[in-house]
Amino acid sequence: MAHPKRKHSHSRTKKKQTHQKLNIPSLVVCSECKKMKPAHMVCPFCGYYRGKQIIVVKKKEKKKKR
Repeated sequence: MAHPKRKHSHSRTKKKQTHQKLNIPSLVVCSECKKMKPAHMVCPFCGYYRGKQIIVVKKKEKKKKR
């Protein structure tokens, strides 16, 4: 296996590490239900995309206490 001939400097190591980070997903406001949703995707809460209903979303029923 190949081994480095010289030690990497701290600045060179940090330059490599700057690209190893998590990206924050971009969220936009849904035009129908006004909740935050991922950009360019169908709203998971109401099922609308660009003003048209694409999928029918079932509403969750609350559990009744006995």
